[in-house]
Amino acid sequence: MVAIGNFFFKHRNWLFIVFYAALFLPSPSLIPASLDFWSMALGLIITIAGQLIRGLTIGLAYIVRGGKEGKPYADGLVTEGIFRHCRNPLYVGNILMLLGVGILANSLFYIGIMIPLFLFIYQAIVLAEEDFLRKKFGPGFDAYCQDVNRWLPRIHGLSKTLSSMEFNWKRWILKEHTTQFIWLIGITLLLLFNHPQLTDNNPDCRNAWLIGTLSTLTAIYLLVRVLKKTGRFKAE
Repeated sequence: MVAIGNFFFKHRNWLFIVFYAALFLPSPSLIPASLDFWSMALGLIITIAGQLIRGLTIGLAYIVRGGKEGKPYADGLVTEGIFRHCRNPLYVGNILMLLGVGILANSLFYIGIMIPLFLFIYQAIVLAEEDFLRKKFGPGFDAYCQDVNRWLPRIHGLSKTLSSMEFNWKRWILKEHTTQFIWLIGITLLLLFNHPQLTDNNPDCRNAWLIGTLSTLTAIYLLVRVLKKTGRFKAE
């Protein structure tokens, strides 16, 4: 599994393109049309919960862990913030985000095939990362693993963690603006095309909302990019 995880870690950026595109493939319905409102509400709640977990994780104690020459890499062992409650909160957030948009798309194929495949890939990636971290940090990482769950977040003590740390909203924007942009575009497309009752089944109304929303999101995204590139917006 470690070898499989290293392979997918190296190509992980392509994974999101594939899984994002799969949302729009034709599929039998997951939930009957009569329960359309509930599928929409449930999907939004789950995907927003995933984004909130990602936001809290990055805003409280961002972990500098990425790829170096296509392999897992870490500057240090971060155990603060949301990492006190889950070893992989960013991945948990990603899973919930994709699960939510899959429900929002009302796609049986996505929930039945793509989500289990995504879970398998993430499990392999995490095992590869843990192999690297265990070799680098030794007993310190083993002690952390004994205290904190790999996937299931521990709720106990969460309020204390949140109240004892300051949320770095600038870091959240700088690190998450691309993810937020892509995520919100996906939600917009799914809501307007999979739930036409929101625009009274009127294509002209739908297109107006589509153009307006995408234009606004793109303008905000480009503004953040410019401010970041010019150095006028920096995390503290």
